[in-house]
Amino acid sequence: MANLSALMQIMQTAARKAGRKMSRDFGEIEHLQVARKGPADFVSAADRRSEEVIHEVLAEARPGYGFLMEERGEVIGTDKTHRWIVDPLDGTLNFLHGQPHFAISIALEREGEIVAGLVYNPANDEMFHAEKGRGAWVNDRRLRVAGRTELYDSVIATGTPFFGKKGHARFLKELHKVMAETAGIRRYGAASLDLAWVAAGRFDAFWERDLKAWDIAAGLIIVREAGGFIAELDGGKDVLTTGNIGAGNDAILKKLIEKLKEAA
Repeated sequence: MANLSALMQIMQTAARKAGRKMSRDFGEIEHLQVARKGPADFVSAADRRSEEVIHEVLAEARPGYGFLMEERGEVIGTDKTHRWIVDPLDGTLNFLHGQPHFAISIALEREGEIVAGLVYNPANDEMFHAEKGRGAWVNDRRLRVAGRTELYDSVIATGTPFFGKKGHARFLKELHKVMAETAGIRRYGAASLDLAWVAAGRFDAFWERDLKAWDIAAGLIIVREAGGFIAELDGGKDVLTTGNIGAGNDAILKKLIEKLKEAA
């Protein structure tokens, strides 16, 4: 059973408080589907409400820490060594369509290193969390990445470039190459949960390009603390900067990246 540190208790308090509001908002979505513009506006408001709650709880608990948040961007704190990285609603499109696969993602960066992270899905009350050196957990259960070593046995998660986003042609080449070698491909629409599910062994690996830091910061440490590995897809050093990320156990991740290179 996970013994939560004071830091993780603060992070989970923020996530659960925002999650309660988000769950109420999610319950209203089905009533708004008749209007074309209404649901999108409603989700934007839910996103902002979640971020406000998280900001309020974390700023009160750690007054000097900075923030990098999806809605309000970067907020420089008086403590330059610590920064919260927050996605208040990952999986917005799922939320908009009444699909219960979305998450709140909170990470803490200390002197440039992610040292704590959580990914919380209020729809099913799954709280994935990890701190450096303390293991990865979902609620009170310890996580471990899957042990498969062959692509043909593996289920791989990815994210597809949506309307107006670059990279469609490259993605289709990569998808074609990976599909031919694996047991299955999944696209669930929330990168933070994709990474958490890699940590839980539900996915054998994950890859996606052009993500933002708040999409992946918490998932990075959850995967690593579950015994998994993170790679920058093109050999760069900082996935938080490039947003080109692969995740999985050592054997599968290496084989996945080889296939992606073949698609280039």
